[in-house]
Amino acid sequence: MSEIKKLVPMDLGIAGDGEVLRNASVSALVEEALFNGEGTLSDTGALMVETGKYTGRSPDDKFIVDTPAVHDDISWGKINVPISLEKFNSIKGKILAYLQNQRLYVFDGLAGADRKYTQRFRIVNELASQNLFIHQLLIRPSEEELADFVPDYTIYAAPGFKCVPEIDGTHSEAAIIINYESREVLIAGSRYAGEIKKSVFSVMNYVLPKMGVLPMHCSANIDSEGNSAVFFGLSGTGKTTLSADPAKILIGDDEHGWSPDGVFNVEGGCYAKCIGLKEENEPEIFRAIKFGTLLENVVADDNGTPDYEDGSLTENTRAGYPIHYIPNASLEGTGGIPKTIVFLTADAFGVLPPISKLDNDAAMYHFVSGYTSKLAGTERGVTEPQTTFSTLFGAPFFPMDASVYAQMLGEKLKETGANVFLVNTGWCGGAAGTVPRMKLKYTRAMVAAATLGKLNDVEYEKDEIFNLNIPKSCPDVPAEILNPKNLWKDEKAYLEQANALAGKFAENFEKKYPDMPENIKAAGPKQK
Repeated sequence: MSEIKKLVPMDLGIAGDGEVLRNASVSALVEEALFNGEGTLSDTGALMVETGKYTGRSPDDKFIVDTPAVHDDISWGKINVPISLEKFNSIKGKILAYLQNQRLYVFDGLAGADRKYTQRFRIVNELASQNLFIHQLLIRPSEEELADFVPDYTIYAAPGFKCVPEIDGTHSEAAIIINYESREVLIAGSRYAGEIKKSVFSVMNYVLPKMGVLPMHCSANIDSEGNSAVFFGLSGTGKTTLSADPAKILIGDDEHGWSPDGVFNVEGGCYAKCIGLKEENEPEIFRAIKFGTLLENVVADDNGTPDYEDGSLTENTRAGYPIHYIPNASLEGTGGIPKTIVFLTADAFGVLPPISKLDNDAAMYHFVSGYTSKLAGTERGVTEPQTTFSTLFGAPFFPMDASVYAQMLGEKLKETGANVFLVNTGWCGGAAGTVPRMKLKYTRAMVAAATLGKLNDVEYEKDEIFNLNIPKSCPDVPAEILNPKNLWKDEKAYLEQANALAGKFAENFEKKYPDMPENIKAAGPKQK
């Protein structure tokens, strides 16, 4: 077995004499996972695991501890569900008892590439495979940083511990509980590694605004002229794919902060969806799946060759790998003030244009709306595309009121004059299932034109239903696909679908944001 570094029990708050591997090497963690029977190797050396019942995030099992110190900071409701300190302490005690005498895996890592805003996280894992995942996803500290490491937050991930809802006050056997006051996170019952990653993000979304930094659920890259761009979007809309562009430098694929100095990656790795992955379409991601990468719920043949078309375990198949596995990634994880903001949506109605330009009022409208069609597998129980509106393009991860983050973005748009575009990576010219999804090469061409300023001076036409400005031309994109109305064979069917979606926008906005300023309300879709 691998060489270990023993920590005294007081380091983790766990009694007993179980062995602890702290910041073990990638090879040691892979060896441990294989020895423990947690997974197998693919033909390229990636560690393949199955996460069982939980193959995606479980938002109904997420809680925030309600304490006087943080009560007024949190936007309580269906997403940010309170749990008492008493219940938290009880569950924590049970988890620590459960972990006694076990061989544990600890990763001390960093979140926030700009060291002025870095938070230190200690992750205590029951599984070597999950420890490998977070080792690859967070920023790996230097020897100097590790020598005097004191965590700002500690996460205990114990998927083998099952909660008892009737006793523990949870909704199921699984629970993800954040205690912002004690700076601890408990993750029980789920082997899905994304819960650890998103818990870090949820913490950063609480911490960064207090430091004057806008946290963003977005990817980011730098174009050939040195211009930074950010891509907001929910899972499955293309954040990872579009940011991992061979012609650009990748800052990060999912979580960033926007400080007065520019954009910085919160993470040190990527978590890419694998369903339908093809080398010819996404060569950087395809080639990143090698030794040291964690593959979740990907089906393989007897030779360990993954079948990325197979969604029998889940459509939410995933690969977690360090950012340096992408050849054109920025190892510093930082970029300048972004000049282009892209809101990504995957429209299953097939009526939103592939690209449209937004003024600041429309940008605020779509930022707080956060529309997409939630794709199959991203969350438990989602088996076909569903219309969803997720505030800030990531509502499950933002603990404070949406206005806190929206106001910060509005101020930055005014300060920087950044161009904002809405990009539909979903369907156009027909509903999902009736026409193919938008070709990636066209989306890439549109995004490239937007970030390079090639859409600043073209002629635009107004979409009267969605209140959007559609370019009449775009380099390397057929003009006839730019307006979805022209692609629908049946104009009546188009109007029905467009008005239906416009109605959903209006209903969501009125329900969630009745006090939003009139200029922002007026920037949204209107049924005709």
